[in-house]
Amino acid sequence: MKFAWIMPPGRTWEDKKGYITTALESGINHVLEMVELDNIKKLGNITVISDQEDADIILVGKNGEGDSTLHLPADLNESKDLAAASSFKRKGKTVAAYVEISSKKHEQLARNMGRVVDYLILVGKDWTIIPLENIIADLQKEDVKVIAAASDYNDAKLALETLEHGTDGILIQPKDYSEIKKISELIEKIESEKYDLVAATITCIKPVGSGDRVCVDTCSMMNTGEGMLIGSYSKGLFLVHSESLESEYVASRPFRVNAGPVQAYVMTPGNKTKYLSELETGDEVLVVDDNGKSKVAIVGRIKIEKRPLMLLEAEFEGVKVKTLLQNAETIRLINENSDAVSVSDLREGDNVMIYLDKGARHFGMSIEETIIEK
Repeated sequence: MKFAWIMPPGRTWEDKKGYITTALESGINHVLEMVELDNIKKLGNITVISDQEDADIILVGKNGEGDSTLHLPADLNESKDLAAASSFKRKGKTVAAYVEISSKKHEQLARNMGRVVDYLILVGKDWTIIPLENIIADLQKEDVKVIAAASDYNDAKLALETLEHGTDGILIQPKDYSEIKKISELIEKIESEKYDLVAATITCIKPVGSGDRVCVDTCSMMNTGEGMLIGSYSKGLFLVHSESLESEYVASRPFRVNAGPVQAYVMTPGNKTKYLSELETGDEVLVVDDNGKSKVAIVGRIKIEKRPLMLLEAEFEGVKVKTLLQNAETIRLINENSDAVSVSDLREGDNVMIYLDKGARHFGMSIEETIIEK
């Protein structure tokens, strides 16, 4: 997962506070700051990166005056900063190294640091000149998150997309508030997973009696065309529409998907699934639109009630998948024209959008294994 930290500019707490609160509103809750630790903690549940030993993440390579403290001895293995990082790690601390890249020697020290610390922050004046990709490639097998400092959207985009992998994160050193929101939106866009949906033909649709049905209430408002991938088979999930449409029977609830019975699967971030019965407040699920584009939503609550159910079977190129949904007019699937169609109006021969996974699943993770589901 790509992420962002912020290093707020300004000399006074009031200057810094505005940048930190803007970052929090944009979903960024990691702050690199040397002085205002107590004030920052009053703003919310924030992770602080600092050279002070009571910080959540200990920083080496930068002091409270904002200057780099990196020591470059003839033999880089004798670096005081490397020794300090190693010492903190032995004490069980989480450690970040701050390295300004201005020479080949700094670049090599960054590599050495990356083999010791948990986070490696790289600072440079121009990422088109500094061989960021070399450092990323050299540290790919190390257990370290590489972070590039960026003051604007263009620098952040370049760093996050360098090579196929890019940096793991961005340290925002913003010139104004707007850059925080733009970079946050960039990360959200990069993290968005795409699911290739296909139009499957309904081969069977019939009522089957009652069962415990799950409504997933999220902390997000869903639009027309958005819902969740739900199904009884992990290999094939139906795009079940949100309750964002008006009905003559009930008011719209655009935060909700009436998802199906407790045993059904729901797609979660990272191409993983969970049983609907496993979801709890605070969990993450994927909201997917009719083009297969996804975004993450937080579960606000799960509502389970006994309701009449309907069985749906659909087929695509010889592959059959099934799901169960509540037998009600307000439950809808998406057809090949991106229309939301009520299950009460669906008939055999109609097409609905599904996602077919090439692999099987074990504990919710996609794997290459033969599993029979029926």
